[in-house]
Amino acid sequence: MNDTPGWASPGSAPSDDQEAGVPRPSAPVDGSGPAGDRSPTQPPAGQWSPPTGYGTPPPHPGWGVPPQGPGWGRPPAAAKPGVIPLRPLGVGEILDGAVSTMRAHWRTVLGITLAVSVVAQTAILLVQRYLLPEPASIDRNATGSEALRQATDSLRSSLLNTAPPLLISMLATIFTTAVLTVVISRSVVGRPVTLSGAWAEARPRLLPLLGLTFLLALMAAALMTAGILPGFLIGDTAGVGLAFIGLLAAGGVFLWLMVRFCLASPALMLERQSITASMRRSAKLVRGAWWRTFGILALTWLLTLIVTLVIGVPFGIIAMAVDDGGLSAFLTDGANSFGWPFLIVSAIGDVVIATITYPLSAGVMALLYVDQRIRREALDLDLARAAGLPGYDHRS
Repeated sequence: MNDTPGWASPGSAPSDDQEAGVPRPSAPVDGSGPAGDRSPTQPPAGQWSPPTGYGTPPPHPGWGVPPQGPGWGRPPAAAKPGVIPLRPLGVGEILDGAVSTMRAHWRTVLGITLAVSVVAQTAILLVQRYLLPEPASIDRNATGSEALRQATDSLRSSLLNTAPPLLISMLATIFTTAVLTVVISRSVVGRPVTLSGAWAEARPRLLPLLGLTFLLALMAAALMTAGILPGFLIGDTAGVGLAFIGLLAAGGVFLWLMVRFCLASPALMLERQSITASMRRSAKLVRGAWWRTFGILALTWLLTLIVTLVIGVPFGIIAMAVDDGGLSAFLTDGANSFGWPFLIVSAIGDVVIATITYPLSAGVMALLYVDQRIRREALDLDLARAAGLPGYDHRS
């Protein structure tokens, strides 16, 4: 046990087939254990008879009913030194923990997300305005090989236009995820955290996190290429159908792998694991809980989409209203016809969206990691010790 955000030295917490550190109940000392340890003075099994009157209404209202109230007839409430109770979490508690972290440390969270999103959106705005090429034109009347060539050119142009903004967004996500994961790890045990302290904790792990993100992106690109390449090589109608089937198959494999490795980032940050070790760690923690993990992530993505639409649609309408060209220019000349007013208002909307969604996504991912370790490795005991709760050993 140490004071690092992982609450345990790297690799010290067992997983799956390593359960030596999980406390086990000791053997009973009063002869109440398994049948082979039963005291000879006790009646043999199967000869116990219920007391007289069993199965009839109790002679007084309330008799035979387990006592209620604090400490009676129910397990004690789990300790809650921070934003979550120290026990296996439900879906609502994971989401509530992420939101509670945003409320409890709003200055730190807002400072991180607002600064990063402003820088990222400014860079995207400049790249879109000055560096990206014009989209390839398509003749809707083209057929045969000419139509396939134009479709290929259009796809290449789209990739070139979307790659720089995606790269900038990826870097912004990496930065905010690294710092916010540290903030969340402190909030779980009720410790205060500052922006400078979180940055000092996260800075040494930025390069490994960057490598992990690019490795997962490379895996995704390789899967998608392998899925659609045979269809493009064949060409004609049969090739299009094969490419579509390959794209679906590659998408399924990609989804399975992304859920399997979704906890690699928190493991890398909080346990100080290497890239490959964090991926193996994530695979162990997700094993046997893939569908539950997928459901929580899908719900998070849905909430993120709702927030994006609720905020993005009004900003998009305002951006079109203040732009000189308006909607008619967009329908005739495309997105590049918009001027600076549209781009600036849209960028402001994207900043607001990122400021809300970045902490939500990072919080859910970190708390999902904590929940899986509590379920599999009794991490709640280490968390209670790290929080300094009474009644827990402070052994190292």
